[in-house]
Amino acid sequence: METLQAIFHALPAVLAWHNVLAMVVGTLAGMVVGSLPGLTATMAIAVLIPLTFSMSPLVALGIMAGIYNGAMYGGAVPAILLNVPGTPPSIVTTFDGYPLAKQGRAALALKVACWSSAIGGALSAISLMALAPPLVLVTLLFGPSEYFWLGILGMSSIAILLGKDPIKGLIAAAIGLLLGTVGSDVVTGQQRFTFGRLELIDGINLLVILTGLYAIPPAIRMIEKRYSENTERIEIKGHPDDGFFKNFKYLLPTWLRSSLIGIGVGILPATGGSMAAFLAYNEVRRTAKNPELFGKGDIRGVAAAETGNNSDNSAAMIPALVLGVPGSGVSAVILAGLLVHGLQPGPQLFRDTPDIVYGFMWQMLFTSFMLFALGGNIATRLFSQVMRLPQVILAPMIMCLTLVGIYALSNDMFNVWIMFGMGIVGYILNRLDFPLAPIVLGLVLGNMIEQNLRLTMLIHQGDLTALIASPLSKVLFGLCLILCVVPIFRRLRRAKS
Repeated sequence: METLQAIFHALPAVLAWHNVLAMVVGTLAGMVVGSLPGLTATMAIAVLIPLTFSMSPLVALGIMAGIYNGAMYGGAVPAILLNVPGTPPSIVTTFDGYPLAKQGRAALALKVACWSSAIGGALSAISLMALAPPLVLVTLLFGPSEYFWLGILGMSSIAILLGKDPIKGLIAAAIGLLLGTVGSDVVTGQQRFTFGRLELIDGINLLVILTGLYAIPPAIRMIEKRYSENTERIEIKGHPDDGFFKNFKYLLPTWLRSSLIGIGVGILPATGGSMAAFLAYNEVRRTAKNPELFGKGDIRGVAAAETGNNSDNSAAMIPALVLGVPGSGVSAVILAGLLVHGLQPGPQLFRDTPDIVYGFMWQMLFTSFMLFALGGNIATRLFSQVMRLPQVILAPMIMCLTLVGIYALSNDMFNVWIMFGMGIVGYILNRLDFPLAPIVLGLVLGNMIEQNLRLTMLIHQGDLTALIASPLSKVLFGLCLILCVVPIFRRLRRAKS
């Protein structure tokens, strides 16, 4: 009952005009970003975070929520019209979206994508409200050793499961941990890897690394391509309501089934919208009476893909807000945004700042509903033309935004040079197929892992067995072990076959 009161107590603050404006602006910006192939919600939020210092947490989170939900829908626009996924999860939307467009039913496909995105996002936000508060009570059972293993589990799950090569994921996580050691020791105050630079005493700013890794590499890739491949005017023929509402009941089972799959996938660390979209699409096709129609222009395929990847959005924030372990790359960046505003995930977040955390849940819900109004036919016609912008123009715009945002952190160029350095490192790692999310997670969780390890050692006078003394720590240790061993067995099995 107290939780329900806290949820509704946060509602008036969310409905303040400046917070509503933030959600509208964020949703529109997200739709534009999503409609541009190569740009992602992760990059957009990473660019935005340095510009939110002067904003209140709810305004900043409202923009982030809008970008998150808006970009997931915006990715469907080029996927349907050009067969080019605007965001990674919208790859699945191309399977049936583009064939529908070639049949002259692009308007219908975009309408289905809009409704599917809104319904999936709304159900995901409701699951966030329903599941996050009870899980907070579970975290009260955690002591220093349990938090240590939880940090290891979260970091290793992202590192091993995200990307094709677990070794590359672990190397990326190690880079994040190494960068996290720069600065003063949390216990002794001893300076580590500062090389005599006063700017590094407090460590490397998380925002600098985040912006460098996620904003600079896409801009460099745009400069490489020089011009967008798709600059012709896109014509959307037909009325979006033609055939949509008569198929509403026909699509309802697809929406519900795909939402459940997306929510389940989102709660699991390191899965993300791409897996949710694939699983939802495959399940709907498997249970269909006429699966041979999929891939040839079936609206159920578009509905399953868009519902699956959007119902992952808020669900991925459940482990991020409760345990500090993000369920996807975007939620990892939003988690960093919370830390920048002094909000530490875990039970204390729900206890000390309930209006902000529950307000963010409302914002995820409202920005999903905004897709109905902002993602209609007129907006889609406009955003589809954003793809005409040459990427050679977009690249310097992104560079300028990041430079201004990072320079404003400390009013000197030191952080700017670090950002560009990390951007070059991120670009090289991208070209070598290294995932970047483990680096961010190594930075975010590294401090927690180190503090709780040393606290456990201080309490138990250096006894390493104290790390697995409690039943819960044994379970977490076992999960870490399984997570590390499973990829080895898979590789051995592949080698034998």
